[in-house]
Amino acid sequence: MVARLRLPFRNRTARPSPDAMTLAEHLGELRRRIVVTLVAFFAAATVTFIVYPHVLHFLQSPYCHVAGRHNCQLFITDPLGGLTLRIKIAAYGGLFLASPVILWELWRFITPGLHTNEKRYAIPFVAASITLFAGGAVLAYVSFPHALRFLGNVGGPSLHQIYDPNKYLGLILALMTVFGLTFEFPVVLVSLELAGVVSPARLASWRRWAIVLIVVFAAVITPSGDPFSMLALAAPLYIFYELSIVIGKLLRR
Repeated sequence: MVARLRLPFRNRTARPSPDAMTLAEHLGELRRRIVVTLVAFFAAATVTFIVYPHVLHFLQSPYCHVAGRHNCQLFITDPLGGLTLRIKIAAYGGLFLASPVILWELWRFITPGLHTNEKRYAIPFVAASITLFAGGAVLAYVSFPHALRFLGNVGGPSLHQIYDPNKYLGLILALMTVFGLTFEFPVVLVSLELAGVVSPARLASWRRWAIVLIVVFAAVITPSGDPFSMLALAAPLYIFYELSIVIGKLLRR
């Protein structure tokens, strides 16, 4: 009998099933995913550090839209303020640009432990989460000039504002992050409906309380505290609430 030829690289390409992997193999797989994620993050952060003037101009555009192109300067009072701002923008930009790689590595790590039907639901949910987060961030960016105009006028005409770029950047990024995370609301509701925790009929019966709670939640969580941003956040949340009821009914059918 001729012995079967065993290639030296055969075992390297074959990926063991999660049930057959030992704890050490799981930790090794996790370490490899983390290393790839960190490399992608630092590479993306380096690119953002290089193109920092363009990123700063993009984030400064809402302020220039309110104050005018020649009156929207940002002032620093700390010798290290410029370097701190550049590093902060590089970190945020690196996280944003590397997010596809991060999500892919996370997906590849958890995929072997999922059943076929779970994978079928996971892909649409991940795609919907990314799309909704991006939509929330865009809405926050578009509505930010209205928030700046309100915050600039609420103190009265005798006040002249000088913006610190670090605080300005913190406010706009906080607003975009809050909007993005809050836009995951329909994903959470549909997940609860699929899990049987709540039903579409139950959500429909809670509609009046949902309106009140959504408005209160938007008022509390909006970083800028202006009424325009609050309404810009509350209106989509209620629309998402109604869409979750419709989607839950369709999925049950």
